[in-house]
Amino acid sequence: MDKSNKRRKSTVPNVSRREFVRGALASALTVTIVPRHVLGGEGFSPPSETVNIGGIGAGGMGGGDIRQCANLGANIVTLCDVDDERAAGTYKAYPKATRYKDFRVMLEKEEKNIDAVTVGTPDHIHGIASLNAMRMGKHVYCEKPLTRTIAECRKMAEYAKKYNVATQMGNQGHAAEGARLTNEWIQAGVIGEVREVHVWTDRAGDHWPQGIPHPTKTDPVPAKFDWELWQGASKTLRPFNSTYAPHNWRGWFDYGTGALGDMGCHIIDHPFWALHLGMPTRVRASTSIYGTRQKGGTINQASFPHTSIVYYEFPARGALPPVKMTWYDGGLQPPKPEETPANDDMPKNGTLYIGSRGKLIHGSHGGMPTLIVGNEEEAQNVPKTIPRSIGHHAEWLAACKGGKPPVSDFEYAAAMTEVVLLGVLVARVPGKTIEWDPRKMSVSNMPDLDEFVHPHYRAGWTV
Repeated sequence: MDKSNKRRKSTVPNVSRREFVRGALASALTVTIVPRHVLGGEGFSPPSETVNIGGIGAGGMGGGDIRQCANLGANIVTLCDVDDERAAGTYKAYPKATRYKDFRVMLEKEEKNIDAVTVGTPDHIHGIASLNAMRMGKHVYCEKPLTRTIAECRKMAEYAKKYNVATQMGNQGHAAEGARLTNEWIQAGVIGEVREVHVWTDRAGDHWPQGIPHPTKTDPVPAKFDWELWQGASKTLRPFNSTYAPHNWRGWFDYGTGALGDMGCHIIDHPFWALHLGMPTRVRASTSIYGTRQKGGTINQASFPHTSIVYYEFPARGALPPVKMTWYDGGLQPPKPEETPANDDMPKNGTLYIGSRGKLIHGSHGGMPTLIVGNEEEAQNVPKTIPRSIGHHAEWLAACKGGKPPVSDFEYAAAMTEVVLLGVLVARVPGKTIEWDPRKMSVSNMPDLDEFVHPHYRAGWTV
């Protein structure tokens, strides 16, 4: 991709000779771009329209994101994964891409060859990989949740703005039609004033281990898996055990963000957007019993509880009333509204809005909204006021070429993920209500918890 297509600030003081020459070359290339039909017909993509991508995390969701971008015309230049077995399918699909195990080495070696990166790793790598890529001026697509800690979330939004790069988080339902209809119906007052919301998921349940201490035995490390690199910046290096990786990392505080991190960015996304929720002031969790006694409260330093209910309190926002939002996981759900037909089951993952004039429900990932109580004709006649998406990954690639920011860029995604991570935070102190001060990024009534608001990187891993 032509460097001239990167979105840059209009003034860059104290530029070095190298930066000046690079900028001058980019400007020269800009004025020599010719129309597509002159260069080679409709099937031809000139270099200025091709986004050159490095994939950090090439298996699982990371591999899926890479394929989505490639199918939309991106050039997959380089791939990085610590697990050759899980990444094998992606490696086979893009045999010309160079391969690395350490993303730090990849970014250093491939800096001149890539315009953007996708980050599809376990949660504990999201922040440090994305931040280092943005510092190099690379556009970033990062899977959800945006980061493992709140401080990293804030830094992600800051760097996206500072380095003027195109960003997108992998909450794909944000681009869906159902998400837009939900917004439009609620904002048009179809169900009246909303003061109560319920959000739930069937995970963790039996999806991965939770509610357990760290294992004491050491398992053999798989032959094609680099366990130390997989742990990345984690402060504590642990002996390998298959209950950590490569599949079961979500349930561990060191590496994942539990059911909330896995599904909250898909499910909480829609009420956060539709109701302009902003930051909660108070958050409390009720969980299955686990952990060890510390400082008079129950703090689990190993894994998330098997099940939890998280209570969020959001203050009034201008003319919008306060909202109480309740999260359920591990298979727990809110009571089914009495108006629901007897044969209708609640979705396994979903959102229920209780308004002064009606009730609305939808599934996760931008599921289509359904009125349980309300005027269906009124809902169907609500004007479509929100622009429709060209596609979640397509939005990001268009922004990489200088187009408008995606609707779930890091400015939006960082704030929404912060709400999710506050629920992750209170899972450490079930039964306790925390009071969140977003200006100070601090738990005002339990400052000991601030330790978990920030990442703690081990030596050799920095931003």
